[in-house]
Amino acid sequence: MSDRSAAFHALHRPGRPLLLPNAWDHASGAALAAVGHPAVGTTSLGVAAAGGRPDGVAATAEETFRLAELLVRLPVLVTVDVEAGFSDDPSAVAGYAAELAALGVVGINLEDGRADGSLADPALVVAKIEAVRARVPRLFVNARTDAWWLGLPDPLERALPRARAYRRAGADGVFVPGVDDPATVRLLADAVDAPLNVLAQPGGPPLAALGRLGVARVSTGSLLFRAALAAAVRTADAVRVGVDPDPALPSYADVQRMTASGGRP
Repeated sequence: MSDRSAAFHALHRPGRPLLLPNAWDHASGAALAAVGHPAVGTTSLGVAAAGGRPDGVAATAEETFRLAELLVRLPVLVTVDVEAGFSDDPSAVAGYAAELAALGVVGINLEDGRADGSLADPALVVAKIEAVRARVPRLFVNARTDAWWLGLPDPLERALPRARAYRRAGADGVFVPGVDDPATVRLLADAVDAPLNVLAQPGGPPLAALGRLGVARVSTGSLLFRAALAAAVRTADAVRVGVDPDPALPSYADVQRMTASGGRP
């Protein structure tokens, strides 16, 4: 395992979770690197929406790869959301993962949710994980199961067998977005022999509380992208009505310096 891969694995500590912010372009990644985040992920919604495409339909493989090329130049560890691998061919998924790893990417998210609101056949997801693991053994595979995210009935009964199967196939971590009930989070952390990743959610348990439940990684997902959109609209509205914008905004020179320096403050 490379030093960078080992460093990323080591950041996943149950009880002391890694806060993984998710970037959608070079500037957002550079801003996150500049304030000291050791690792940055990507957000598939942010990448898709920024490019005028829908999320979750395997439409952004090229955009995602280009973003990865930019983010690996920053002084952070980079993990990439590849939706369901942009293919249902396990060998193609493994090939794409290998190309990302060759850039210096240390991890991927691989999900089982489908665009029609259903879950993929777990055997197919297992085959993808096994193919990636065989092709790129050092890559941190974060297997995501979407039973809660898709609002399906009996999500625990759906998610737990999948999480265990993905772990047996070689997943390094398990991501269960949408779950926020403390008792269920603890159950998942105890029942799956892998670092548990959950999603930061407004109104949900804070980072420290999730750590006490055994969580090893907390992702922001599309939250930062959506917050940036809201902030842009608020600022435009403030200018329209004659209110000064937020004085804490980075200056033109700040952004120039940050992006030109590769995210270093």
